[in-house]
Amino acid sequence: MKKQGKKEVLFKINLVNAYWQKNHQPQTSAFWDEAAYQTGNMEAFGLTGKKAYRAYAEAWAEYNQWMGAKSVKTSDWKYNYGETDDHVLFGDWQICFQTYIDLYLLQPKLHKIARAREVMEYEMSTSAKDYWWWADGLYMVMPVMTKLYKITGNTQYLEKLKTYFEYANSIMYDAETGLYYRDAKYVYPVHKSTNGKKDFWARGDGWVFAGLTKVLKDLPQNASNRDEYLRKYLGLAKAIVKCQQKEGYWTRSLLDPEHAPGPETSGTAFFTYGLLWGINQGYLEKKTYLPVALQGWKYLSSFALQDTGKVGYIQPIGEKAIPGQVVDANSTANFGVGAFLLAGCEMYRFLEHSK
Repeated sequence: MKKQGKKEVLFKINLVNAYWQKNHQPQTSAFWDEAAYQTGNMEAFGLTGKKAYRAYAEAWAEYNQWMGAKSVKTSDWKYNYGETDDHVLFGDWQICFQTYIDLYLLQPKLHKIARAREVMEYEMSTSAKDYWWWADGLYMVMPVMTKLYKITGNTQYLEKLKTYFEYANSIMYDAETGLYYRDAKYVYPVHKSTNGKKDFWARGDGWVFAGLTKVLKDLPQNASNRDEYLRKYLGLAKAIVKCQQKEGYWTRSLLDPEHAPGPETSGTAFFTYGLLWGINQGYLEKKTYLPVALQGWKYLSSFALQDTGKVGYIQPIGEKAIPGQVVDANSTANFGVGAFLLAGCEMYRFLEHSK
């Protein structure tokens, strides 16, 4: 039974990724949404070894010259929100470095990580600590820093990771619930959900949970701040479990399902990925967390996934749960596909471990 389940999961991973790559050329931007897909694509390559997946990522990296935002004049570099080439220090332009580093590790050539090192080392040389001012940024950049630490051995990556994460917690973390606001604009009671509750955006918390998962995956066991990342990860896991709907998905506003009701795939996929990873690594006890993770995967693989390989019910690009916004079977997006692939790969590993 386990073996059959494993084969089915692998089939769905390949169905989804082949569909995406058949319908989308790799010659596209290095901005966050495409780069988030590539994190899932590389996970799928790591699991399956399919050369087409690696080739797709390499074609994308080559097209973008192994860079994010392309400005070369450091005095122009910004880290507020921006989609132009001078927003080099903005995390949405840095997530691409995760994939470049992964490709470097497969075939080490310095040009693949030269820009990543240039940007991150310049950033760390500044006195600013408020680089991660929105929840998504924790997924975009935290894993870049642990990956570069593993390659370089430069402990400044871990020191600045700690500093930047502490700042992010100071403005977004809610100690009462263990959840994260998307950014300072959404902190209760300045902002409330439709029914007057704290409004935690599912995908935002998904970014944080998946980001912490990746950090724990790469961070040395004896790293000085590892316990803090683990505490936040475990706190999020505990909070997430309470918010799941019986059908397996999480609604867009975690504590107020009526604010924007109905299924949503990207947040659900990130939560499912992080929960399965924690179960696989022994951080989360099966009795409490496995039923939640399996329900999440059931929703993803049996409801969100369409017969063609399209992944639906992905909330479009945005930063909050929007009442009345239509999210249906045709609502798909690159970053949500990436999240689905992450969850699928961890589900496969769970079945592999359960032999």
